Amino acid sequence: MINRKHGIALLVLLFLLSMVMVACNNETAEPEEETEDPVEQEDPEEESEEESEAPDEGPQMGGTLTGAMDTAPAGVFNPIFYQEAYEANILDFTHEGLVSQNESLEFEANLAKEWTINDDNTEITLTLEEGVTWHDGEPFTADDVVYTYKAIASPGYIEAGGVRTEYANKLAGYEAFNSGETDEFEGVVAEDDHTVTFKFTESNVTILKDVSFPIIPEHVFGEVAIEDIPSHPGTLDAGEVIGTGPFKFSDMLEREQYVLTKHADYWKGEPYLDQIVWRIVDQSVMLGLLENGEIDFISDPNGVPAADFDTVAALDHIEIIEQTDFGYQLMGFKVNHRTDADVDSGTINQDNWVPNEDMSEQLIRQAMAYAIDRQALVDNLLYGHGSVINAPIAQQFWAYDENAVTAYSYDPDKANELLDEAGYVDTNDDGYRETPAGEEWVVNLNYPTGNQLREASAPILAQFLEAVGIKIDLRQPKEMSAYVEDLTNDNTDWDLYLIGWSLASGDPDPSGLWKSGAAYNFSRWNNPDSDQLIEEAMQAPEAFEQSYREEKYSEWQSVFSEDLPALLLYAQNTIYGFNERLNGVAPMPYSFINDPHLWWVSE
Repeated sequence: MINRKHGIALLVLLFLLSMVMVACNNETAEPEEETEDPVEQEDPEEESEEESEAPDEGPQMGGTLTGAMDTAPAGVFNPIFYQEAYEANILDFTHEGLVSQNESLEFEANLAKEWTINDDNTEITLTLEEGVTWHDGEPFTADDVVYTYKAIASPGYIEAGGVRTEYANKLAGYEAFNSGETDEFEGVVAEDDHTVTFKFTESNVTILKDVSFPIIPEHVFGEVAIEDIPSHPGTLDAGEVIGTGPFKFSDMLEREQYVLTKHADYWKGEPYLDQIVWRIVDQSVMLGLLENGEIDFISDPNGVPAADFDTVAALDHIEIIEQTDFGYQLMGFKVNHRTDADVDSGTINQDNWVPNEDMSEQLIRQAMAYAIDRQALVDNLLYGHGSVINAPIAQQFWAYDENAVTAYSYDPDKANELLDEAGYVDTNDDGYRETPAGEEWVVNLNYPTGNQLREASAPILAQFLEAVGIKIDLRQPKEMSAYVEDLTNDNTDWDLYLIGWSLASGDPDPSGLWKSGAAYNFSRWNNPDSDQLIEEAMQAPEAFEQSYREEKYSEWQSVFSEDLPALLLYAQNTIYGFNERLNGVAPMPYSFINDPHLWWVSE
């Protein structure tokens, strides 16, 4: 094998040098503050004037905040159809669910002020807040709740691009309604304008999570065919997107700027701020804009780059918060591909999938895991602000079990051994392995633009893999919206892909990402043992005991790490940076955006 370790080291060194140059270019030329000054004396009059200044009177009305995102939202501003965190940065201000979560991830009242659950957890009746209005002034009622869940359960929802079926598929009558056998959906019922009942087929372990989905307005979408909702102005256009949240999505210059204006009649009280503006800027200039005050905060999904942590922390006018990310970055293996017919029809049916010959070999996937030094990525690219993880469950959840998984520590000798065992050997002494049939073996690696760390990781990952004789076609990165479309419509030749997941905080249930039929199961991983364990972990009455679910999820994490549909690269710490003039910030474990109607600015 050709020794390519020096190439890997060079790539890391070049990336680090570029990050240092960015940090240096953002440093100010101001002199250091001296602790003693034997010449200048304080002016007693100035001191008395300072002492006589009026004290801080607390929150003030008015003002505009500017936040920064490194990637533009794809443009789908509808909770039932959006797919990425950049769109969520808009929707988190505009839409709300019946319940929300606190710092301990416990559910608490939101649009629903109270609820009762029957003895066997098959029904929950919620009493809604009165006096809540949509952004256009229409009243919010139980009919909006019924409509939202009915839309998710509708025939054609998945084919139209919907991926939120996990919130509706346990409801009574889902199968009959979704298949078109009946026009009536019995799963959600409006008892009156402010009372709604959810009925489930079986005892539901995650009943509060399942009723937490953001609500959309019936009066906007009620007469729109489900297949037309993704292209409806109420989904796409600023000024037409209607929610109940504290801010309205009022204006946008696509891929440059997105403007949120306060909803003065917000039911929790008029927001202090007039506007919040999202600017789309490259990560390389983001820190400079934060430093000179052109932007006020850097938050989700990528936060302050780890390389800039010390620089930002040293800025007197910038506050910084660091916490464990509620998600992870991964290198996925395209284990199977969908057929052309299924892609054309929007069908996700694992019975039709076609194995990806090389990536469907478990030994190959395991060998690639051993070939990559993930700790080096954390140490050198994240500057230690992160961790290597091996289980695809957020570390904050009780279900996360690092001891249940295979660690896949960096071991190129083990990688070579597994590749040899799989029959992939170098038969012509060119330094690269051929397939067991003696044919040239080229593995393509695909990744999106926007996330600087992910872009930097891609060539390093390629070098690690080539160091054990796997020839890599490192493809040109694509803009995120085009990338996700190709990733979803995977009837192509993709082998490896990079992506990051911001996980849902409602429950550790991994079915939305890793169950065979899940839309977000981009690896098209089809493992019956995995599916069975996921189902058992939600099975009542046993699953009402957390210890039972912990056991099942430990078993599932073991299956995942052995079969390995994806290699989890790292969980990056989330680093939020914001100007000290922004007050009222209290991030949740899963989001910077929390009670933004209480944010205010002091000039």
